[in-house]
Amino acid sequence: MTGTGDLGRRIIHHRERLGLTQEQVAERADMSPGYLKYLEENADNPDTGALFRLADALDTTTDDLLGGGQDRPPGYGPATAHPRLETMDKAECLRLIEPGGIGRVAFNGSYGPTVLPVNYTMHDGAIVFVTAVGGAMDQDLRTGMEGVELVIAFQIDNIDEANREGWSVLVQGPAHHVPEEEAASVAGAEVTPWAGGDRKLFIRVIPQRVIGRRIHAM
Repeated sequence: MTGTGDLGRRIIHHRERLGLTQEQVAERADMSPGYLKYLEENADNPDTGALFRLADALDTTTDDLLGGGQDRPPGYGPATAHPRLETMDKAECLRLIEPGGIGRVAFNGSYGPTVLPVNYTMHDGAIVFVTAVGGAMDQDLRTGMEGVELVIAFQIDNIDEANREGWSVLVQGPAHHVPEEEAASVAGAEVTPWAGGDRKLFIRVIPQRVIGRRIHAM
């Protein structure tokens, strides 16, 4: 799939988000499965009519499929007529964040309140991410006292712009710097920072308080 363009990747993303097969999306978009497969695997664009049908089939917009909103914050647009806010229990929150992905670390940094995005994974019931040894986050997440760890907040969310729905989970707990002698404890924590660079320090956050909310569109 080396020739897949941005449109193809967005089609695949939305199709998998909805849990649909190529055949199901093709039927909803009134096009042949072969043509949909071609669009997913090649850097090409359909005609306007096919693009609108494809957007409808994937519960999104043509602007989104073409990448028109990539440089704006998520959540643009009005709420639905009668949204419903649900408080989730801890078990549901942990289920939602279990796959890993991108979360935000919130802490009191050298220059005041700081929130930074990181790639994370869940490992043995803990949130695990990596940072640079000696870097700003490494230093800011240390208390300077032996055996005393800084309690931080870690937030993960999911936003469905097409349906004006989403959820947000907030985890609070101590940030534990994993030293070399404890490396075996995170040996199975596979997490690769999108930012790249030399990041070898594992930070493990044990969830002590977990809360979450979900917005349903009625």
